[in-house]
Amino acid sequence: MVGPKYDCLANPLGAVRLTFEKAIASGADPASFDGKDWGAVDLFRQFLFEDGALSHVPILNPTTIKWVQPNTLVRFRGMIQDMLGNEFYAGAYKDGSVWRTNKFMDVCQYPMGSSPDMRIRERRLLYCIPVPGQNSWTESLSEVAMNKTSQQREKRQRMEDDASNHMDLVLVDEFESSPSVKKMRENGHASPSSQSKDSVIEGTSNTNFVTNAERNSLPCLVKIYDCPESELKLNEVFEFVGVLTLDSDVMADKDDQDESSYGFIEDELVHLPPEKVPRLHCLIHRKLDVNDFLHSSPMMEQPKPQLVKETRESLLRHLTSILGNDGIAAHLMLLHLLSRVHARIDNVAVGKLSLNLTCLSKESVSVFGNQIRLSVQNLLPFTQCIPLTVNYLNTASLAPKKDYQTNRLIPGVLQLADGSHLIIDETQLETGTLNSTGVENARLLKNLMEFQKVEYNFEYYKMEMIADVQMLILSEGKSNIVPADLVIPFQPSSAASFEVVPAETLEAWRWYLASVRSLPHSIESDMQKVVESDLVAARQADRSLGGQDLSRLLTMGRLMSASFGETSLSLEHWQMVKELERLRRERLK
Repeated sequence: MVGPKYDCLANPLGAVRLTFEKAIASGADPASFDGKDWGAVDLFRQFLFEDGALSHVPILNPTTIKWVQPNTLVRFRGMIQDMLGNEFYAGAYKDGSVWRTNKFMDVCQYPMGSSPDMRIRERRLLYCIPVPGQNSWTESLSEVAMNKTSQQREKRQRMEDDASNHMDLVLVDEFESSPSVKKMRENGHASPSSQSKDSVIEGTSNTNFVTNAERNSLPCLVKIYDCPESELKLNEVFEFVGVLTLDSDVMADKDDQDESSYGFIEDELVHLPPEKVPRLHCLIHRKLDVNDFLHSSPMMEQPKPQLVKETRESLLRHLTSILGNDGIAAHLMLLHLLSRVHARIDNVAVGKLSLNLTCLSKESVSVFGNQIRLSVQNLLPFTQCIPLTVNYLNTASLAPKKDYQTNRLIPGVLQLADGSHLIIDETQLETGTLNSTGVENARLLKNLMEFQKVEYNFEYYKMEMIADVQMLILSEGKSNIVPADLVIPFQPSSAASFEVVPAETLEAWRWYLASVRSLPHSIESDMQKVVESDLVAARQADRSLGGQDLSRLLTMGRLMSASFGETSLSLEHWQMVKELERLRRERLK
């Protein structure tokens, strides 16, 4: 049964089939649809964006997966962690004299013969994960509402369940309740299916291919259709809208395949168990930036200079408060939080501004460090913290590494999305010996700090991947492992105060940081002459100043202007930068 006509939310495959049948009925040749859409995607685009139905599509996460139904429309927001290659499938075939399509599905709903008219097509497989370090406040209001609904369902279910059932088994139990998963569970392996398949991923079904970190979240295998490879890149963050499939009847033995009934794959790909990694056949995808993880804020839709200035002042007061009334550190922290890589010239990442707060001990970092960490988590969508010790450096997997046995890119700590913030706590670092892994990890951190690049280990070679990660170092003395752009001795005059910030104020601060951070910037010719003259004078006064120092001052000037919502550097803001730098250098003496 096709179900209600164009029921895009509850029966998206019905809408896909109807648009396909309509296109065929109009006289279109199925061969003309190779690599193209026949109108299905346009239908969903209108449904989601023009008709405003996107907010009604559930977001796939560990909570919603417990109740969302297979073959319905879902969203998945996450980072492309690995690219598993391409998969061939029977996209169109004849069932007698009738043309059918298997696009956007794993299982054939009609028998496939060995028709010579079969159209073999290709789709890409992307292994996606929730954005590393994503903070809970980024949940959309619709997602929160759906989670509340799911909690109510779980409560009713627990009342009906036997007392012996453990809550941790709810997810597995619901998967096992489906006939396809029951068949897979029988005798500990997949049993032959009575249905024909249009695709298959080769390899063993060992659940160990899902890493320990991934077990605590919900990864997703996204299948991409008719899209240029350059449009989706590793580590980019996307929202994928498509058809959820949980079918487990995927044959692992290539020798048993019937090429007329099963799909074909280009590479040997690892089989990821659907009960751990659901499949999403993508209809529409869109790239996300930081703003897409913020709740709507009318205040910053049309930012007014006075409003921006007031928001800046309130945020600066907050930063000053958590930093023990150290105003200089608070100003530098604000510039640091606004920094981003906006250009690359040769090997230089222009726009980065890492910050190293020194004079922090194990005792003081337990107070101020925790306050800083919590504040950053409340302000930015993606945050991570590394407790740097000798043992951590010697044992951690910082760089992603290719495992050719499973054909998986094993994630590393430094595989982060652009716009992430990383705090490195060096206050626990003590004297010790680094092994080869420790030396390599120290080098990786230094390269990320200096060049905003991370080396990925592909065993036979290494590949540099560009990054855009804000880095804050907390240490007792100046960090030698990760030398920052700005070093400031931390001098609090009071204990860090914990204040309860109203939700509206937090939202305003988040939108302020995201909005002014993305502003374009320029320097007028008259101002450029002033800056050049001041930089020459500074170099003459202090011969130790190098090109990196002068470049950092320009970056600070751009960020100072941006902090006021300005797109060009003014003399007033340049004077503020020079005074801030003078005060910072005085502390270093």
